[in-house]
Amino acid sequence: MLRVDGLSAWYGEAQALREVSLDVGKGEIVTLVGRNGAGKTTLLRCLMGLHPVHPVSGAVSFLDEDITALSPHRRARRGLGYVPDDRGIYATLSVEENLLLPLTAKTAGAEPWPLERVYDTFPRLRERRRFPGTKLSGGEQQMLALARVLRMGARLLLCDEPTEGLSPLIVAQIGDILREVKAAGVTVLLIEQNVHFAATVADRHYLLAEGRIVESLDNDEVREREHELLDYLGI
Repeated sequence: MLRVDGLSAWYGEAQALREVSLDVGKGEIVTLVGRNGAGKTTLLRCLMGLHPVHPVSGAVSFLDEDITALSPHRRARRGLGYVPDDRGIYATLSVEENLLLPLTAKTAGAEPWPLERVYDTFPRLRERRRFPGTKLSGGEQQMLALARVLRMGARLLLCDEPTEGLSPLIVAQIGDILREVKAAGVTVLLIEQNVHFAATVADRHYLLAEGRIVESLDNDEVREREHELLDYLGI
């Protein structure tokens, strides 16, 4: 579904990504694991066309189409959905207003989630539907950020640290939601520092170090090397 070939990116003279190549198959959940500063967020922003500094080299294809030169909004209309680490919700709008906004955008060939389906998946959002974003907890904001992208009919979610700063109970709920999203046929590329959590939701894992993919791991390898990976990540 998603293929990245030789992607490199810079901030001025500082190189953030170095010849990154990876692939994500339809219906998979794949994680990007790495220390802070390894280039994980930069990679997601490049995939979404949001990297603010040129040059960027390499190629990105999605659903067998080369999208390297497409603008962010055209990538979104192809079915790429981005959930940033700051969640990106409209704080002054209510939960329901945030969820109704995506109806103005048409995503080519994808099936947007109806509002009732969103509320069935995220019952807490139904309870809080009249609340503005400023009144939501961190976990509720994360649920809203995920739900809003699903409302747009995204085929592939690019999720940046969805469990960061959340309580274990909310982390477990996010895991359930990601598994349900996968069961619905949506693909996920996930940045996640919580190695144990990643192994419970993902099919495969890429280890990113100093802007390079240095290893590809399956879940058994992650479980066997969990302590080593935690030491490596500094957690």
